[in-house]
Amino acid sequence: MTDSEDMFLRAKHRTFEGLCEDAEREWNGPFYFIQAADPQLGLMKAWKDGDCDGGGDEWAEEVVLTKQAVEAVNQLRPRPRFMVLCGDLVHAMPDTPFRDGQEQDLKSALRGTDPSIPLVFVSGNHDLGNTPTPSTVEQYCSAWGDDYFSFWVGGVLCLVLNSQLFHDASACPQLKEAQETWLEAQLSRASSSSVEPKPKHVIVFQHIPLYLKRPDEEDDYFNLQKTVRQNLLDKFKKAGVKAVFSGHYHRNAGSCHGGLDMVVSSAIGCQLGEDTHGVRIVVVTADSVVHRYHSLEQLSTRGMDEDLRKLLQMLTLPSPRAGSRTTDGCVLLYSNISGSVRGQTDTVYKDKISVRSSSLPDAIKPKTDMRVTFRNV
Repeated sequence: MTDSEDMFLRAKHRTFEGLCEDAEREWNGPFYFIQAADPQLGLMKAWKDGDCDGGGDEWAEEVVLTKQAVEAVNQLRPRPRFMVLCGDLVHAMPDTPFRDGQEQDLKSALRGTDPSIPLVFVSGNHDLGNTPTPSTVEQYCSAWGDDYFSFWVGGVLCLVLNSQLFHDASACPQLKEAQETWLEAQLSRASSSSVEPKPKHVIVFQHIPLYLKRPDEEDDYFNLQKTVRQNLLDKFKKAGVKAVFSGHYHRNAGSCHGGLDMVVSSAIGCQLGEDTHGVRIVVVTADSVVHRYHSLEQLSTRGMDEDLRKLLQMLTLPSPRAGSRTTDGCVLLYSNISGSVRGQTDTVYKDKISVRSSSLPDAIKPKTDMRVTFRNV
């Protein structure tokens, strides 16, 4: 399948067509996106055979699961702003048998994605090799787009990183240095007081998690080395990064420390723990990033979790405006309803708007009463 025959937008020149700063830098209210990871065509058969290094000669199961994920996402209303795949798109390493076939079949499975849902690709260790080289990085970029880049969605800055360069860049030190220079510039600009408007949030996508449970945990195959991890954590927190989304672990994990949420999502493909094949729905509000993992079965049959759906619905209701006439003949002079619960009114009285906090998801419950003033006319 040539570039002209597939339907994917590719990140180029360190940005993503259609989700650029000029068009998307303004906050436009709540939205949601889909985070998925590790379709990794070929791993399920290789895992069963006990030959994860040389196996992977069959991948029909992963193709079915990927198509199921695509169909379930297409059914969601409203549709997500984008879907990001956090690495290990295929199992076969660069320059090995089955690589081309796995890539072609994954692209075919993803072609069913509704054109209104951009697909954002993140590189994993199987996509680049455990020790990437300039050649393997170039192969990946040719097939899937830039290995690191930024994009904007509704006032939120998203950074896609090549985590393999954090893991082992011994064969391509210049590429590591280039990404670090670029990342420093992105984070500096995001936190700069002179840049307006500032991003509502900064979100990072990479394949390898910073950590699985705790920032101080021991080095492991599934996390980044302590020194690298702490360096990134310090930079991310200083820049106000809200969340880091990753895969690689083939299980759900992660935790929030110091205001930064490390989110580790299980796989579309092979499961290595007790979770099941699925994707994560992420709702972005003015104040928070709320997420929940959904099994493919749940997403296909019941759709988005009810709490997340209510959150989106509540936050997109129109707000009462000054001068609005109420049902009892009063006119709203002033509204102090603000932030994440703006406009969520249950009952209108002559002297106040009452918000039933018990009806709101925990993520957006107001901390204080909110009152407005009316005048009879």
